[in-house]
Amino acid sequence: MKKIFTLALLFATISIYAQDTIVTEESTPKFTISGSVDAYYQTYFTAPDDEGQYFGTAFAKKSGFALGMGNLIVSYEGAKTGAVLDLVVGPRGEEATFNSDIVNGIVNQAYVYWNVSDKTTLTFGRWNTFLGYEVIAPAANFNYSTSYLFSSGPFSHMGLKADFALTDDFSLMLAVTNPWDTNDTSLSGEYAFGAQLGYKGQYLNLYYDSGNNDGLGFEIDYTGGFDLTDSFYLGINAAYNDNDGSGFYGAAFYPQYAATDSFSLGLRGEYYGKYYDGNDIDDEDVLAFTLTGSYTVESLIIKPEFRIDSWSEEKYLDNDGMGTDNLAAFTIAAIYVF
Repeated sequence: MKKIFTLALLFATISIYAQDTIVTEESTPKFTISGSVDAYYQTYFTAPDDEGQYFGTAFAKKSGFALGMGNLIVSYEGAKTGAVLDLVVGPRGEEATFNSDIVNGIVNQAYVYWNVSDKTTLTFGRWNTFLGYEVIAPAANFNYSTSYLFSSGPFSHMGLKADFALTDDFSLMLAVTNPWDTNDTSLSGEYAFGAQLGYKGQYLNLYYDSGNNDGLGFEIDYTGGFDLTDSFYLGINAAYNDNDGSGFYGAAFYPQYAATDSFSLGLRGEYYGKYYDGNDIDDEDVLAFTLTGSYTVESLIIKPEFRIDSWSEEKYLDNDGMGTDNLAAFTIAAIYVF
């Protein structure tokens, strides 16, 4: 009788445990792999195609045929927690990670997160910046080349952030991180602080570090956009930075028109300036226009692009080897997304 009672209790316990641990499709952890591969060809109209000529913004600095980067993103998502490992190789990946952080510039992002509630998420590790309109991965940008505003701000942050969904329309992010682009261990004993207030796709971003050890100082940044029609979108980015009397400022507009389901045309018009410790003589600015087409065939994106930058100072060489304040180039890029 005792054995029968014990077996009955065992089966009852197993039954209760099984009911509590039924695996549903929603609670099953999800393992995903995604990424991209890109390459490009670039030639200059107003300058010789050599190593000394490039616009001065991040990435796509080579003439002739060149590699962008290979990007592999591995993520594991549970019911409330998860992790992301984002690996990059190639010139674009090396520049984005400074080719010195974490395993010789291979790690772009590596973080864990916890959905504490439906309205609160904590993220711990290294993630790409919340500042600006553009990102590192070319597949997520409309223009292949990058802006001066993107190139001047931080690429990534290493630390802890908390995201709050305040209402259906309002969001808030607070972060404490290592100083500007210190993506692994910070030896200075200093920290940076970030905040983002979002409202219906419009974001006001704040960032501060001490500015020591080549830090960024203070930056305020607005990023957003509007669907003016079903086929016409206008993106906007504006920023101001100050680091003990020196810094940068500017604004960029991104009108984009979807002509068909597979082809879109977009323009980036940017004004960008730099100032130096109150010395007006050294101040400089640039007006840059980038016209980009985007044609999609299955998972392949082809982007022909024409760009011209005009500075207030002579920063380039023309075809005769003389100093000039402008540079024009044609680029065609191919990006495969998986």
